[in-house]
Amino acid sequence: MGTVEFLSQAYHIDLRINSKLEQLESLNSLAVKATTTFGNEPVSGSRDVHRREAVICKIIDLQNEINDDIDRLVDIKREVREMIESVPSVDGRTILEMRYINYRKWEEIAVSMHYVLRNVRYIHDRAIEYLEEKNME
Repeated sequence: MGTVEFLSQAYHIDLRINSKLEQLESLNSLAVKATTTFGNEPVSGSRDVHRREAVICKIIDLQNEINDDIDRLVDIKREVREMIESVPSVDGRTILEMRYINYRKWEEIAVSMHYVLRNVRYIHDRAIEYLEEKNME
């Protein structure tokens, strides 16, 4: 795995977590719809009970997956942060943090640092080269 791929891992895990949170919201809505209705008419309730049970099991499984992904995201962000801290250039560290920890776009980084986009990319590329050379040792 290359340096940029390693640094980008957190972003992709974060996207998956957000996707799973949307799925969880959908399942929670479905669980509310799968409630028992009370009335005077005799109804075979077995179908509704099984459906509700299946939805609740899916919710629990998805919540466990999300928790595992969050734990992994925290660990990876710590590793990424440690790697970034080894870059000697303050600007290089700042750009890498903004890009790979805060998921900022290139244009946003350039504006916030008062640099032109080309300079941001140049500083980024030098920081990545440093990390790649350091990892080869």
